[in-house]
Amino acid sequence: MTAVHIEAEADSSAFDTALQHFFAHRRSEAGEIGASYADAVAELEGYVLRGGKRVRPTFALLGWLGAVGDEAGPTPDAVLRTCAALELLHASALIHDDVIDAAPTRRGFPAAHVLFADQHRARGWSGDAELFGTGTAILVGDLAQAWADDMIRTSGLTPAAQTRVGPVWSALRTEVLSGQLLDLTAEASGDEDIDTALRVDRYKTASYTVERPLHIGAAIAGADADLVAAYRAFGVDIGIAFQLRDDLLGVFGDPEVTGKPSGGDLCQGKRTVLLAEALRAADERDAHSAAFLRTRIGTDITDGDLAAMRAIITDTGAVQRTERDIARRTDRAVAALEQSRVTDHAKKRLIEMAIAATQRTW
Repeated sequence: MTAVHIEAEADSSAFDTALQHFFAHRRSEAGEIGASYADAVAELEGYVLRGGKRVRPTFALLGWLGAVGDEAGPTPDAVLRTCAALELLHASALIHDDVIDAAPTRRGFPAAHVLFADQHRARGWSGDAELFGTGTAILVGDLAQAWADDMIRTSGLTPAAQTRVGPVWSALRTEVLSGQLLDLTAEASGDEDIDTALRVDRYKTASYTVERPLHIGAAIAGADADLVAAYRAFGVDIGIAFQLRDDLLGVFGDPEVTGKPSGGDLCQGKRTVLLAEALRAADERDAHSAAFLRTRIGTDITDGDLAAMRAIITDTGAVQRTERDIARRTDRAVAALEQSRVTDHAKKRLIEMAIAATQRTW
């Protein structure tokens, strides 16, 4: 792969090219192992390459660019490959998340476990198609995470850069898995504490979406502690604001835009900050509304139930408070970046991404 100039650092095609080259190498190995394995690898490749906005690799690349300077010249292939590996980790998280949530679709296509179950049925295989689909999706998700490690290890980074990146990459993987476990436990236990929901947002979303990708870019460049601290402060606030926006879209979003079922978070029993805010306010002013939310959350709600739940959440002021928190965190994140030594071009792009991420409708 040829080097890519700074002006195109946010062009997702650069990351796609890096991923395509990686898959091309692994595809030949897969054929030697067996046809069924090769088929699974082909499905993973399609899953990774057919969608996504490459948000995490872009944050990582901007983290590198913000540390090395606006006149750094072409972006080294090793940097692009390292950043692109985040997309494999993201695929792993999405595949597993859909299994956990029993989600039927992802990005307008059948979720991985659904796809593999459908293949089982279409081929007339023996056994339970759903169990096969779930098991295969778990293994393919594991493979994506293992290959993310491989893609970084073989990226071509210098030994010194690999040494710097290693602990950050380990922290990212641990944090996203711990956040997922915290989320699953909160749903099962019915935890209504706002701090719990914020802790889930911090580790499940903010860490691996913004904070650690920026930290990885900084580590590749050998950035100093002050710049790393600025990146992490920016990343935590923007990452949580990103998730708060996702919480709003999970209740009020248009399925044609978000690609998710209307009110899906309420049906799945997601213990979001938005819900925690609504329950706390409802407990103070309207016990009947609070009870209604608690009896409907996590159930197969009707359109009428959804409309009533939306009205309660809005009337409690939870939507307004969430919007204020998004704005507050975005302002604080931008201030942290403005006061840092991030180079001008990267700073501009990061602020643009922050605004886009926290004001999005998808």
